Amino acid sequence: MIQIGETVLQWNDPLVIAAMVGAAVVLLMVILLIKVVRSAGRAANMAQPMMMQMGQLNQTVHSLGAGQSQLSGGLESLSKSQSMTIQTMEVRLAEVQQKMSERLHENAMKSARSLADLQERMNTTLHGSSEKTTKSLTQLQERLATIDKAQTNIEKLSGDVLSLQDILSNKQTRGAFGEIQLNDIVSKALPSDSYSFQATLSNGKRADCLIDLPNPPGPIVIDAKFPLEAYEAFVAAETKEDQARALTALGQAVRVHIKKISESYLIEGETADGALMFLPSEAVYAELHARLPNIVREGFAARVWIVSPTTCMATLNTMRSILKDSRMREQAGEIRKALRQLHRDVEIIGEKAGKLETHLRQAGDDVAGVLTAATRAGKRADRLDNFDFEELAPDETNVVPLGQPKD
Repeated sequence: MIQIGETVLQWNDPLVIAAMVGAAVVLLMVILLIKVVRSAGRAANMAQPMMMQMGQLNQTVHSLGAGQSQLSGGLESLSKSQSMTIQTMEVRLAEVQQKMSERLHENAMKSARSLADLQERMNTTLHGSSEKTTKSLTQLQERLATIDKAQTNIEKLSGDVLSLQDILSNKQTRGAFGEIQLNDIVSKALPSDSYSFQATLSNGKRADCLIDLPNPPGPIVIDAKFPLEAYEAFVAAETKEDQARALTALGQAVRVHIKKISESYLIEGETADGALMFLPSEAVYAELHARLPNIVREGFAARVWIVSPTTCMATLNTMRSILKDSRMREQAGEIRKALRQLHRDVEIIGEKAGKLETHLRQAGDDVAGVLTAATRAGKRADRLDNFDFEELAPDETNVVPLGQPKD
């Protein structure tokens, strides 16, 4: 590589090669001249040919000088062209650098906006997550409060169950429990004046509840019984023999209650010919009907019907229908009397409506006459206003009389 001022030339450049060839030729000529001078003395006789050769060589040198001048001009043109190319490249590099700067700025702005959007989305997401977390914690606290409340209720229920076990373990309190349940069912199903609790009969026996039904069938007794010991023994039995013995004991206990109710609460002429035995346990009632149907049939034969809370409610609703029909029959006379009075009131309303129609018709006629007279008066006023005295007809002076309303 050769550097001439600001121009840089490569060895493989044609101009460089041409310059090197010219330089080699000049060097060769100088060597030849030296040889010619040295041989001048020895070859004086050859001066004339040498002079001719020197002339030719001089022409050749001039040609080489002209070629070198052209080569210098070419090199200068090449240098100028290369300078212009470098300037153009510098301008393009500046433009490319400016464009790259602009693109880098745009990319930086886009990256900044993307980062801002990402930060905003992250803030929104974090805020939403915080709200959801807060809401979830709030719901968790509410659920924990509900669980605490449920646990409190369970503890209270456990205490109630223990209290119920204490109640059912005592015969006296167990009877009171059955009576309370019976009182609640009866008071919800029947009118308050159709029953009485702890009613004393003529034989001195006290019934848990006496339903005052009309004859027939007459007042019917409901007595609450709870054979708990025999039922608990049946439930706790593990072998078939123990179950059979407990089932027999349960049937015997129910049979004793049926006999007692039949003998104590079936009084001819005072009560109905049947009574109800109230079992305050659906489980005992179901086992009795499923495993001891003969005891149920014995109750039917003794005119004692065994009922549970559910069947007792259905039976009481039937009694309520009987009471309603009986009271309606008792009030049939009053109902007929009220109907006669209602019929008379309707007749009076019809008479008054006829008189009102007559008055309204007469009032309509009077209103029509007033409108006719008002129309004629308006026409008369218009003519008077226009001074048309001659056009007044003598028959227009008649006035429509108003009729008197008729009673």
